[in-house]
Amino acid sequence: MGVMNRFMNFLGLQEEEEIVERETFPGQDEPEFETPSFETRRNQKGSNVVSIHSQKNVKVILYEPRSYDEAQEIADHLRSHRSVVVNLQRVRNDQAMRIIDFLSGTIYALSGSISKIGGNIFLCTPDTVEIQGAITEILTEDSDYNRMR
Repeated sequence: MGVMNRFMNFLGLQEEEEIVERETFPGQDEPEFETPSFETRRNQKGSNVVSIHSQKNVKVILYEPRSYDEAQEIADHLRSHRSVVVNLQRVRNDQAMRIIDFLSGTIYALSGSISKIGGNIFLCTPDTVEIQGAITEILTEDSDYNRMR
């Protein structure tokens, strides 16, 4: 037993291990185990493969919160591995910032991702969904853009 195991036993974090030794008698043969051939193991392994990422009912939730209090409901959907499209056009800017801050923390904790897909519209996804690509936002206040119109 190592020093670390003794120290952990002293603190009560680990129980002592009991060592059981088996006696062998000269007339007693140990049973021999036969290992299956490679072909047998390969055939058995192929029939037991199950995909852990197969979901039949994948849902995307569309949510338009009216206040900061509804941010927790959006986070609950993310925790249930559902993607959420959040439209923040009907809340004040200060509350929209608070909601995005709350959702950003939730998404960080769940290893998900968040992406802006429009003016005050965000796509929040759990770790099982990957967002690929980007949508560029054209600023309508830009004077060069207005001249081109």
